[in-house]
Amino acid sequence: QVQLVESGGGLVQAGGSLSVSCAASGSIFRVNAMAWYRQAPGKQRELVAAITRGSSTNYADSVKGRFTISRDNAKNTVYLQMNSLKPEDTAVYYCNAAVLTTNLYEYNYWGQGTQVTVSS
Repeated sequence: QVQLVESGGGLVQAGGSLSVSCAASGSIFRVNAMAWYRQAPGKQRELVAAITRGSSTNYADSVKGRFTISRDNAKNTVYLQMNSLKPEDTAVYYCNAAVLTTNLYEYNYWGQGTQVTVSS
């Protein structure tokens, strides 16, 4: 079993910054791609940013230049630094990871989600 535990998030004013992190633990052989998704009320879950094990990244157009995804492979942890936040960034942010488990099968896992609220 693998668990993804998120931390960070909270309430911030527009223009402010916030960071979230997600640590994977359990029966891990190797954590491959990791990503952050978000889901606002009444909307579908959308990809915010993704990062490969080699740290190649891609971002949603709506967050380019404002958000930065990074990872620490030794800690099986992914981070999302969010700057210049806007009210439309308000959502539950979910961590996602493709994990090669100790039985050498790759599975996709989700974190429990963390709320990010940006006030205007």
